[in-house]
Amino acid sequence: MALISVIIPTFNRAHWVAEAVASVLAQSFKDFEVLVVDDGSTDATLEALAPFWGNCTILRLAERRGVSAARNLGIAAARGEWLAFLDSDDLWLPDKLARQTAYLQENPGLLICQTDEIWLRRGKRVNPPLTHKKVGGRIFAQSLERCLISPSAVMLHRRLLDEVGTFDEALPAAEDYDLWLRIAWRYEVGLVPEPLVIKRGGHPDQLSRRWGLDRWRIEALLKLVQEPDLPEVYREAAARTLARKAAIYADGCRKRGKAAEAKFYQALAAMPNRKKLLRPGFFPRLQKLRL
Repeated sequence: MALISVIIPTFNRAHWVAEAVASVLAQSFKDFEVLVVDDGSTDATLEALAPFWGNCTILRLAERRGVSAARNLGIAAARGEWLAFLDSDDLWLPDKLARQTAYLQENPGLLICQTDEIWLRRGKRVNPPLTHKKVGGRIFAQSLERCLISPSAVMLHRRLLDEVGTFDEALPAAEDYDLWLRIAWRYEVGLVPEPLVIKRGGHPDQLSRRWGLDRWRIEALLKLVQEPDLPEVYREAAARTLARKAAIYADGCRKRGKAAEAKFYQALAAMPNRKKLLRPGFFPRLQKLRL
């Protein structure tokens, strides 16, 4: 049984995924297994993975179900004590797993950590915005505004997911933001302050390039503020962030002629008594609304 299970979800990235897998197999730390989850690709993904069949497990969804379902399938099949994720358009430097494993051995109280990253945009190195600077420790408050944990940089103990749940398959985006918030209010997040991940961006299939992602961050916050065990100071901070994001999203809806949707989110932003959010079932899940 491997110590670490590496899970790589992919969809129609035949030209990227082979490089991602190769970067894992080139790790200096060797006690790991690799699970590639093909989320119903229609391109040459399986052909691109053929050279690696002896070194990794290939799982395949018959039709596309989204990155959360792909990651969750990998989690269910994983045998490792620790889980690490790699997006199929990113790469690891050779000492990534070795440095994280050593860091966790030096900090035995930690159940999750991440590394720093190198950012590439269309093949050229760029400096990440200061707002995306990696931080460690009790990072819940900083994580409310934007996702500060990168899936490709994180390694976590599988019992965290037994406690807080896996990726929410009902969220088509911001599923990582949702999971990291569920973890970060409960646990400290470790940081290896070395850039050991190459994050490649600027290509057209990236969800982060599309308008409207805050709809799903708002839903993640709605779930969070209804969590009965969430400390009140965290609940109030999450509610303030929810109101601010809802107001901004409502404005974007108005500019795009989405009047009914704008009305709903503006009402959510202006709600005078957010304690109503704690009532079970007070808000249906946003993607079920007929706006």
